[in-house]
Amino acid sequence: MKEKILYILLLFTSIGYAQETLSELLKQYNTQAVPYITVQELAMPKTNAIILDAREEAEYNISHIKDALNVGYDRFNIETIINKINNKNAVIVVYCSLGIRSEDIAEKLKKVGYHKVYNLYGGIFEWKNAGFKVYDINSKITDNVHAFSKEWSVWLTKGNKVYE
Repeated sequence: MKEKILYILLLFTSIGYAQETLSELLKQYNTQAVPYITVQELAMPKTNAIILDAREEAEYNISHIKDALNVGYDRFNIETIINKINNKNAVIVVYCSLGIRSEDIAEKLKKVGYHKVYNLYGGIFEWKNAGFKVYDINSKITDNVHAFSKEWSVWLTKGNKVYE
């Protein structure tokens, strides 16, 4: 009888601490002032988006989406973007590990007049989880993905987690 009570107690305790969904996590950290684009939408051949990686250089060097420009987060400089992307109507997709840092960068782009800015839902983790390719600093396909931290890496379910 004690075993059954303990089992029931453990079951209810674990339900209370069940991991939130990605959607709940993003709602917790993001204002959603920037619309999301899904990894499937970004992967469509005619997207023609400029892809900006809002992770730090070490993360980008381990893994990034093909043709993404690394703009960083801590060292992000809006003037550099304005000099590189003159067309304020260009479609721009910003990503990071999950879509939290990228929202901050995307908001900065919108504030200076870029109109078609999107945040990649689930970031590079969701990209890799969906089976899309990532590339290393030498433009070679890799299974390695910079996992940012042990805490956030639970959202990366495919690939090799690298922590630097």
